Parts: sequence; structure tokens; C-alpha cells
Amino acid sequence: MSATSPQPAADPDCPRPGSSPGSIPDASPASPPVKSPASSADSPRSGTRPAGLGAAVWGALGIVYVVWGSTYLAIRVVVETMPPLLSGALRFAAASVLLAAGLAARRGIRTLWVTWRHFASAALVGVLLLCGGNGMVVLAERTVPSGLAALMVASVPLWVVLLRRAFGTRTGPATLAGVLLGLVGLAVLTAPGLTGQVGLTGLLLVVVGAVVWALGSVLAGRLPMPADPFVASVYEMLAGAVGAFALAFLRGEPGGFDPAAVSTASWVGLGYLVLFGSIVAFTSYAWLLQRAPLPLVATYAYVNPVVAVFLGWLFLSEALTWPILLGGAIVVGGVFLVARNER
Repeated sequence: MSATSPQPAADPDCPRPGSSPGSIPDASPASPPVKSPASSADSPRSGTRPAGLGAAVWGALGIVYVVWGSTYLAIRVVVETMPPLLSGALRFAAASVLLAAGLAARRGIRTLWVTWRHFASAALVGVLLLCGGNGMVVLAERTVPSGLAALMVASVPLWVVLLRRAFGTRTGPATLAGVLLGLVGLAVLTAPGLTGQVGLTGLLLVVVGAVVWALGSVLAGRLPMPADPFVASVYEMLAGAVGAFALAFLRGEPGGFDPAAVSTASWVGLGYLVLFGSIVAFTSYAWLLQRAPLPLVATYAYVNPVVAVFLGWLFLSEALTWPILLGGAIVVGGVFLVARNER
């Protein structure tokens, strides 16, 4: 998943400011990106003023669509010759340092100061999103095609709804119908694992990753997070990197890591994930949250997997079997219904 997304997933890779991509925005006032403006009838994010959208909005949305959709392909290339969890740790460590340096240079070092309580909340969310959610996806992509992984991660908004309901949030019948439809699609997507075409363990890892990512997204809207979403993301990525390093050591990845054995393509892929997946797309997404209707921004949750499937087919010759096409269409349809009703 991409660092930073989210609370719309996905990039399982790039959490949205204070939460994550790939999930449906939480209306909780504790979540900075979706405070009172989202509840105002005059807010551009309420979806009532689309006429004011300019080229910059569509350009930023295009970046989120393509870059976050391409992160699954990049992850697949990276893990071909690089230990999965170690690569994720390196990615988020580098991204956190770059983002922190940029914030300090632009606003001063004091902008990074937070209370211990806020730091602890951001760290917990970061571990869930990036170590748990993204980490499981990275592990899975050693055996699971990138497009299939992206379609399964698209189920994050569905898990978010179920978890919010478990926390006491009321859910309308139309939203529940979307969740049920999406879960049916998820069941169809597991068919390659049941038939032996794809490792079932890898598919289960993706499902676990999606659920953990959703949990991190929900908690991000309920815990006392840093007021500045960019600062929150610095600590989320830093904590995610530390957690990924710890799991990598438990798996013995550093001991068998030989930088000379890593292909040029894997190094390029890692650099792409750091600079574009975790920095460029993330800042574009954060900007969109303030400038575009929220229902429009949330469309990335069902555009990203389509982009990922196309790129996996184009560059990696990943097969487009009927379970992938049918299950993917059902999941995307379910997410669309949820996004439409959870504005």
C-alpha cells in the first residue's frame, strides 16, 4: 500500500494526512483532514460546487490515480531481488526523513515538535498502516500478481465500514449493501488461490493487510493525532519503518541481504516508491483534500486498482483471468456504492 493513504487507500502505500489512502473518510472531528469544512454546505468538498474545479485539481487527481495505482507494480519489481520487509523499512525511513527535512526547511524545525501523546498516536497508526497493512501486501507480492493484490486492497473501504460499525457508527442499508457486494467480489478474487493458480497464503496476507490498514484508518480518526497532517505522516512513516525493520530482523532478512545482488530495476523501483509514491502523490492528495469535492477525491479508491491491473498486464504480462476480472469488477462496484453513500 502506498505512505502514506486512505480517511479514503493506497495506496496502501502512502497514508493520507492523519490517516490513510484506500478508506472512506471518517467524519470524526478528531480527524484533521475532514473537519468542519466537510460538513459545510458551502465547502467545495461537499460536492455541490464542481464548476469551480480547475486544471490543477484534475492534474493532482491524475497524479494520485496513476502514481498510487503504479505502486503495486513498483513493489512487485522491488521484491524480485530485495527482501520485502527490509525494502519497506528503507522506503518509509527515507520518505520520513525527506518529508521532515522539507517541512523543517520551509516552516522551521519547531513545526516537527509534538506532544508525547500525539507522537504515540501517530506511531501506533503508522505501525498499523505501514508495518502491518503495507508490510503484509509487500510480503504477499512475492507470489501474488500486482494487479490482483491491488484489487484485493481495494476492499479497504469495506473493512473500514465494518470496523466503524463495530465502534458504534451507524451504517445505512445502501452502504451495507455495498459492503456485502464487495465481500462477494473478494471471495471471487480468492478463486485463484483455491485452484492453485496463486498461492493461497499470499492472498490471505493481502486480506490481513487490508483489514489492518482499515483498522489504522479508523483509529487515525479517533486518536489524538498531531494537528498538522504532514507532521503526523512524518511520525507515521518513521514508526512504520521501525516496525518493518523489527519484523525484517525477526525474519532474518538483513543477514541474507546483499546490496550487490539487488537488480538495477529493484533500486529504481524503491526510489520511485520513496519519491513518487510517498512524497509526490501524498502531497498531491493532501492538497486535493483542501481544494476538491471529497466524493471526487475518494474516486481514487476504485481507480487505483484498475490502473494497477492494466500496468501489471502491460509490463509484467500478468494474466487477466475471469476470477480477477469478475471479482475485481464486483469489488470496485461495492466500493463505489460505499463511497457514494459515505460522503
